[in-house]
Order: sequence, then structure tokens, then C-alpha cells
Amino acid sequence: MSRILIIEDEVAIADLEKDYLELSDFQVDICNTGDEGLTMALNGEYNLVILDLMLPGMDGFEVCRKIREDKNIPILMVSAKKDDIDKIRGLGLGADDYMTKPFSPSELVARVKAHMARYERLVGTNQKPQNDIVEIRGIRIDKTARRVYVNGEERTFTTKEFDLLTFLAENPNHVYTKEELFREIWDMDSIGDIATVTVHIKKIREKIEKDTAKPQYIETIWGVGYRFKV
Repeated sequence: MSRILIIEDEVAIADLEKDYLELSDFQVDICNTGDEGLTMALNGEYNLVILDLMLPGMDGFEVCRKIREDKNIPILMVSAKKDDIDKIRGLGLGADDYMTKPFSPSELVARVKAHMARYERLVGTNQKPQNDIVEIRGIRIDKTARRVYVNGEERTFTTKEFDLLTFLAENPNHVYTKEELFREIWDMDSIGDIATVTVHIKKIREKIEKDTAKPQYIETIWGVGYRFKV
């Protein structure tokens, strides 16, 4: 559940905002001073802050500036002040939106949802992409890092060994001739050097098979080629 912090010195307004937000399934905390609000915002795991401008102690401008120095969560500033200069100053300090009191609680909820959805999209865009993994019966091939693990133990592969193993693992139960594998991995037509494939299959088996005489992963289909069995 998303958490929202309301920093508002007018208790009745804060309670009304909280009621409407909780009806929309948000978890809401309230504090009534700027100093306390800043401490909670910096130390709590909040997804958005609703920040009043006129607060006892530290004002909303200063609270906004200090939150923005440390966190990138949406800040929705609210105030009874209608002057454009205050709005411009608040947005300039890092607030994402500015609402002038009095306002409709339903409008507040709508703006909160919009800002949180936008923030979640931005965070998702900036997340580190997951590694591309192929995993079959104890063999884990990390294509992004180009690393291979057999039952949790890393094994070292040459570039072509890795490419050949990955190709076969990504195309299981398909029988490939040595000529097809040579063209696929070495990117050229076989010119009598398909023994290269046999040598690489042998080396791969030595690294992934318990018993190379009875391979459980890469099978030899006599007279045809090789198949990765799943």
C-alpha cells in the first residue's frame, strides 16, 4: 500500500484530506509542524508528501527544499496564498504541483493519483534491466553477463563455447547438423572444417555433464547432429 505524508497545521483540513485518501486505499500519516514533517519525510518510506506552505517553525518552502535535496518523491504543495510568486517559488524549489485552498478533496485525490502514477512510471523506466537468463535442469546461462553455472557452480567457457551452448539451450529438442551449427556460431558456410563443432561440443560436455559418455544435456543424434535435451 502506498504511503502519503500530510504536513499541515490545520487539523481539520489534514483530517479531511486523510479521510479521502484512505478511502482510496492510501496509508496516511499526519504531522502539524515543519520540523517534525521534515524529519518524518526524510526518515519514513513515503511515496508522496502533501505539504502546506504556512507552518509553525520551518515553513513549507524550506521543508520542500530540504526534502528535495534527499528524495525524489512527488511533493504536492498546498496554500491559502494565491500569489503567483509563491507558486513559482514552490515549484522552483522542487514541488511537483501547487494547489490553492480551498480545494475539493476529490481533486486532491485525483492529483495525488496522477503524480504517483507518473512517478512510478519514471522509476520503472530508470530501473536496471534484469539480466537475460536461460535456465534448464540445473544449468543457468546468464546471457547478459556471459556466465554459466552448473548446479550453482560457475564454469568457465570460451566465447564460442558459450555461444554454442546458449544457442542449443535456447532451441531445445531441435536436432542441428554440424554444418548448421557451424554456420550459426561461426557465421560462415562450412568448408570442410566442421570438426570444429565436434571439438567444441566435447569441451562443453566436459564442463556441464556428470558423465560425458552418457550425456544428459547435449545428445548426439548419429548420422544427423546434436540436440539439447530438456
